[in-house]
Amino acid sequence: MNPRSVLAPLAALLLVACSEAPPPPAAPRVVLVQRLAEPGAVESAELYTGEIRARYESPLAFRIGGKLVERKVEVGSEVRRGQVLARLDPRDAELGAAAAAAQVAAARADAALAVAEYERAVGLRAQNFISGSALDARRSAREAAEAKLRQAEAQAAAARNQSGYTALVADSDGVVTALEAEVGQVLAEGQAVMTLARPGNRELLVHVPEGRMRELVPGREAEVRLWSAPLQTYRGRVREVAPMADAATRTYALRIALPDAGLPLGATASATFHTDAADSRVLPAAAVTRAGEGAVVWVVDNEERVRPVAVEVLAYDERGATLRGGPPAGTRVVIAGVHKLVEGEAVRAVESGAPVALDAQR
Repeated sequence: MNPRSVLAPLAALLLVACSEAPPPPAAPRVVLVQRLAEPGAVESAELYTGEIRARYESPLAFRIGGKLVERKVEVGSEVRRGQVLARLDPRDAELGAAAAAAQVAAARADAALAVAEYERAVGLRAQNFISGSALDARRSAREAAEAKLRQAEAQAAAARNQSGYTALVADSDGVVTALEAEVGQVLAEGQAVMTLARPGNRELLVHVPEGRMRELVPGREAEVRLWSAPLQTYRGRVREVAPMADAATRTYALRIALPDAGLPLGATASATFHTDAADSRVLPAAAVTRAGEGAVVWVVDNEERVRPVAVEVLAYDERGATLRGGPPAGTRVVIAGVHKLVEGEAVRAVESGAPVALDAQR
């Protein structure tokens, strides 16, 4: 067979393959946009949910370690000052106190013997039957024995105190809000057994994002409503803002002081902060995304490409996000799917409410 007759068709196929046109470029992403209105005065409200807490809460713990053998209260129990709340197995503490008492008795006997020998040595020295150094040795022995007696007595007093620490006693009136240990558990010294909420002032504990810390400062007024009684409103003020964010949620704890001390502990409540913001605008919340430590919106420029623009978020509510600053009025802002955008990406903008052709979404 002639080699040329085989190579010719192959060459023709290669030429046809090389001459095929490249695939058409992908269609620009279709994005939904809204034009920014002129800034003006916007009344906004931020709502945060939390729970009613006592202003003063303290974890209660035994001053010694041991096995928990009795717990007399449950969550929600009201207690009085001096009431016994729990007990440890007292046997080890009682044995320690008995051993310390025995050491006191032994030290007292040694001290009495040392005193008697010293007094006898004084008489012998007066008759020159012993040397002065021998008398000094008896004096030192007496002083050492008396010091050991004082040490043993102090240790015995501490042991008696330890035996008394096997009972956990409420140091004030209050309500048990949490239990941290169960009967049979071996506890370390100082390990929390329960939490006691003291009577009196009530607070609402909420957690707020870092971006709102500048506005929610101590003294700021809040409108508080219980979920169980939404028609009743309580006026509160921010009393305390945590200096550090929670490591897991990256939010800050905020405590709102309330005037009514009768609010139920643990009840779910909401706090609303009202803001009258000048030179601000409202956009759908989906239009705002986080970028580093701030917030941005994505705008479509005249070349139909997107880019992020920093804004200040004043509040989030049912209407959306209230913004201050940002791009000028009339700018097209992407209001959906912003987390998929890349700076400089080509898009096809469709204004909110306008129909979208089916072939444009393919």
